[in-house]
Formats: sequence, C-alpha cells, structure tokens
Amino acid sequence: MAETRSALVVDDERDIRELLVMALGRMGLRCDTASSLADARNQLAHHRYDLCLTDMRLPDGSGMDLVAEISQKFPETPVAMITAFGNVEAAVEALKAGAFDFVAKPVELGMLRDMVRHALDLREKAPAPATVVDTVAARLYGESPAMTALRTTLAKVARSQAPVYIAGESGVGKELVARTIHSEGGRADGPFVPVNCGAIPAELMESEFFGHKKGSFTGAHADKPGLFQTADGGTLFLDEVAELPMHMQVKLLRAIQEKSIKPVGANVEVPVDVRILSATHKDLARMVAEGRFRQDLYYRINVIELRVPPLRERLDDLPGLAAKILQRLSTQQGREPANLGTDALVALRAYPFPGNVRELENVLERAMALADGDTLTAGDLCLPVTSAPAAGSHGLPPPGMRPAVPAGSTPPMAPSATGSAFSSSSFNATFGPPPNTPAEAAAAGIDPRTLDPRDTATSALPSYIEEVERAAIEHALKENRYNKTKTAASLGITFRALRYKLKKLGID
Repeated sequence: MAETRSALVVDDERDIRELLVMALGRMGLRCDTASSLADARNQLAHHRYDLCLTDMRLPDGSGMDLVAEISQKFPETPVAMITAFGNVEAAVEALKAGAFDFVAKPVELGMLRDMVRHALDLREKAPAPATVVDTVAARLYGESPAMTALRTTLAKVARSQAPVYIAGESGVGKELVARTIHSEGGRADGPFVPVNCGAIPAELMESEFFGHKKGSFTGAHADKPGLFQTADGGTLFLDEVAELPMHMQVKLLRAIQEKSIKPVGANVEVPVDVRILSATHKDLARMVAEGRFRQDLYYRINVIELRVPPLRERLDDLPGLAAKILQRLSTQQGREPANLGTDALVALRAYPFPGNVRELENVLERAMALADGDTLTAGDLCLPVTSAPAAGSHGLPPPGMRPAVPAGSTPPMAPSATGSAFSSSSFNATFGPPPNTPAEAAAAGIDPRTLDPRDTATSALPSYIEEVERAAIEHALKENRYNKTKTAASLGITFRALRYKLKKLGID
C-alpha cells in the first residue's frame, strides 16, 4: 500500500489554514499546520513533507525566508508561496527564492489542486513532459476532430520557439495548454512564469515586467528583477493579454523584438531569452480592428495561433471527459468510483456550459458531494435552469431574460452614480419600462402568471427586476470564478450589498 503523502500548511489566518487542509485532505494528503515561522521550523525539524504551502507574511517573519530555508535544507520538498491578489512582486521573489509556484488569495481551489498535483509530480521526479501531460489529461482529453487537431498541433508547436497565441473562452484550459507547450519543448528545464495581465495595476506594469533599480522611484529600496528576467531561459505566459494598456503594449513589443529589457532607472539594457505564450478569452482581432490593441504587437505574439474549442463544440467527448474527471475526483477523495446515470448524461449534453471544462469539473465535484450513492442523477447535478449568456456578453442577462432595447444600443450593466448596477432610478433607462401585458412579459422572459391584471406594471416590476438581477449576478459569479469580492467589484456594488442580494435571491 502506497504511503500517504503529507503537506505542511503555514498561515497565521485560521480560516485559510482550514480551507487548505480541507482541500488537500480531499486529495488524500495528510496535513500539518503552523501559524508562525517558528512553528513551521519546528514541524520541519521533526517531519518530512511532500509539499509545503506558506503565506508571505507571518507574525514572526517572512514566508520568503521559509522558502529559502526549505530550498536549501530540504530540496526534495516543493514549496509554494501564498500571496495577496495581484502581488506580482512577491510572486517573482518567491520563484527566485526557490518556490516552484505561487497561489493568490483568495485561493481558487481548482488552480490550487492543479498546482498541488504538479508539485507532487515534481516530488516524484517524473520526466517533465509526462508530468504536465498527466496533469492536464482530463481537460485535454477528447477524440473529437477539434481536440485531435489541437493535440497534433501542440506536439509540433512545442518543438519550436515561436510565440504562440492561445485563443478560447474562459474555462477551456488555456493555461494548461501553455504549460504543456512549455513542458514538452526544449525549455522544459527552465522556469514557466504565468502572469495575469489584468491583475497588475497600470502604474506598476513596467516595473513588474522589466524590474527596477534601487532608488529609481519612491519605495524602490533595492534592485528588483522583473518577470522577463525571472522567466529567462524558460517561458513567460501572458494570460489575459488583451488587458494590457497601450503604453505597455509598446514596451512589450520592443522587448520581444530586441530580446532585451531595460529595468526602470537603469542605463543599459539586459538581454533576456524568453519564449512568449499569450492568451485571452476576448476577440483580439476585433480589438485590433477597433484600435484597442496594437496591430504590430498582435502579429508579433500571434505567430502561431491555437484555438481551444469550447465544450459545447465537442459534446461527443463529454461522456469520456466526465468519466475521467469523476475517476480523478474519486481517487482524490478516497471513495468508490462515481459514475453518471443516463438522465445525468442527458442533462449534461443539454446544458451549454458557458464555463466550459472548469464548470464541468465544479458541477461534478458538487454532485459527488450531494449524491446519496455512487451513481449521479440529473437532480444531483443542480444545473442552472436558465441558459447562461454567450461568451463575451460581459454581465448581461441571458437572451431569454434580456429586455428589448432600441436598435443599435447596448443595455449597460455599469454602476450607476450611486455605485450600484441595480439602482431603481436608472432601471428604466437601462432596461426599458416594465411589461404592461402578459405578451410583453412573455417576450421579456417573465412568467405572465406573475402579473396582477389590476395593476400590471406596478406588480410585475419587482419580479422583473429580480430576474434581471439574478441573471446578471449568476453570470458575474461565473465570470469571476465564484469569487464574491471580484464579483461585487465587477457589478459595481459593495461586498455587503452582494451578500444581501445573494441571500434575497436565494443564490448559493
């Protein structure tokens, strides 16, 4: 019987420790915890671990010191840094100190599980190409023509050094494709540095990408290498590249063309050897046509384009894909293999999956938790009753709930002057007047039976507003991977207001 693998979780926040222990426990890992640097050192002195996760800031020191100590004293133990959201500098420093990866708060469990699996593969010293292929096998599984062509192209692309642009909707596995390209290519022994371009404040971008010299600006107390230098000899993955502001697009273009960067405050350029992979769920070609993305940069990063198909375009892969995911989840949870009932498979095939494979994984994991037995039924899946908006609708309610607007206009979901996207004063201007007849209600996606014939417009308005709010909130939750803090920000309301609306509308 294989020995149970173990992990050390170091964080001074009890809630974070409990969340990580629960997630790792479901993957079959035995977990010890520490709330300080001293506690962590004590644990390491008495136990050996297959993995360590440590927070950046601890009561008695920096998690960076722990990363360096583990890298020196326990090189066989992979260690990952937990950083604040958008703190690219800390992530870069952690990689330099010896961390194999990092995870941002609030912790996204899907990405955490992928990272942990990769770390355990590293621990076992498996060959790099097989490691990543095993990690992404479920999401890149499929015998459909689209997936067969994607895997064939991946094998060819990995052997080259050309920049690759990975296109696809949210949740299709663009970063996993990028990791596969890196791991199957000649740079597999070098670093793979992913960066979310939308998470870096515009005023810090140049410093984050290219680094800075001590004293170059207020707060620059020491030289700091940028992402390009961290990725030297390996791969820099620019996720959500469409979010780069124009001034940064110019600088990025020059860095790619010249293969050198100039840190902020430096007098000379520094050569870098980096392969560029990029991705976005947006239509980059349309942004170029509209003047929102530089054409020269587009052609530079889009030497080879890979399109990762959405799940709805390869429904024939769904049974096998679901089976692989269920097998993996069952193994992680140490339970008998779960399987899909006939009605569950029919329900899955009928659902559009706006969140793609990521959403399928979440649906199946939730169903396993709710099911009474090992056979999952359609009821266990808890699929949304209404279809989600098409990709790119950016927070608008689904077509069946979207009120009519004048031709050529788009109903905005931006915050009102009061800071909320749902203020009643702007409702009519945003969505048009409420329905006055059963026919108008049906056209707007509202059950006519909810209308009061004595005072139709007045009595239908609350139901009408709630349906619009529900659709927008549910879509925003999916777009933000169910991170409620980000969801509230994208809707232009406070976190407290979002919690109130979730409770009022009965959204889990």
